[in-house]
Amino acid sequence: MMASPLPSLASFFPSNHNPPSLTTASLPVSKLIFSSFSPKLSRNKKWVSRRNRFYPAKPTDHDLDTTGPSPQASAQNAGNASISFLSLLCPLLRLFSGGDPSQERNDALEVATSSLSTLARFPWGSKSLAEGSESKDITIPDPPIRMQLFEFEACPFCRRVREALTELDLSVEVYPCPKGSLRHREMVRSFGGKEQFPFLIDPNSGISMYESGDIVKYLFKHYGKGRSPSTGLLESTLFTGWMPTILRAGRGMMLWDKARRDPPPKKLELFSYENDPYSRIVREALCELELPYILHNVGEGSQRMKLLLEASGSKEVPYLIDPNTKTQLGDYRKILSYLFNTYSAAAV
Repeated sequence: MMASPLPSLASFFPSNHNPPSLTTASLPVSKLIFSSFSPKLSRNKKWVSRRNRFYPAKPTDHDLDTTGPSPQASAQNAGNASISFLSLLCPLLRLFSGGDPSQERNDALEVATSSLSTLARFPWGSKSLAEGSESKDITIPDPPIRMQLFEFEACPFCRRVREALTELDLSVEVYPCPKGSLRHREMVRSFGGKEQFPFLIDPNSGISMYESGDIVKYLFKHYGKGRSPSTGLLESTLFTGWMPTILRAGRGMMLWDKARRDPPPKKLELFSYENDPYSRIVREALCELELPYILHNVGEGSQRMKLLLEASGSKEVPYLIDPNTKTQLGDYRKILSYLFNTYSAAAV
């Protein structure tokens, strides 16, 4: 039976731009998103959906509700109001941050802090499990319709999910949700009922989920042929998952105040893998500009390495493709300059 029509997403995008693919070819998602507006949903509980029905999530090492309590929640739970650690950490990190992300940077410092971040998360998010001895039992082709991940680069729980995506050699559509987001955070509130990250939509199974631990387990179960998550991937986040956030002084956390308000007509594409220090710097910029993009994970042993070779003639990452301007770039410094110059409000 066909689902009732979705509430229009046109309000999230100007009339001359196409909305994300989850509103076009993703019929299973349309059923799912429609169900997320059910009046039975409580904003005071964490929910996951299974087979188009929402259930309270099992207790976990909870992801961060990065907004703090909403005005409604504050009124209802004044005695119980809590502010996330990240919400407290954010203004502190801004004091020590490198300032305006579009300005010239100290390259040595950028690479050093990002490389230390990579060491902090070693070995997760660096290679595809297709290279492992159990590869025949792990990797399957990308799903017919790309999953959509709403996240922001500085969040350690979002990082956990991106690490799993690298290990499973999956491509996804990323909708960055920096603090101060103009578009994507509102979409998460509309689709899921609350502003919490990461948030995953899988149109192939009609599932949407909060809670990074649940998302990682789901990804390994459905796209790793039932294999358990890599040893230490889930457990390590609480111990070293914060290190990149701290070492990078909150890069990839806040919306750049000069970012364009409208998204480009077509999504950018980025060849990257989670724990690459140079790719991290580019993903931070994409987040600060709130630019939706297709993330092609090409960790060591990735089956899509051939695509990268065909596009760039090299195995080096990051590699950015912008179909809006027909630009292709492979050096992280050139990519940064290009992104902030092209997608600033002044460039419109």
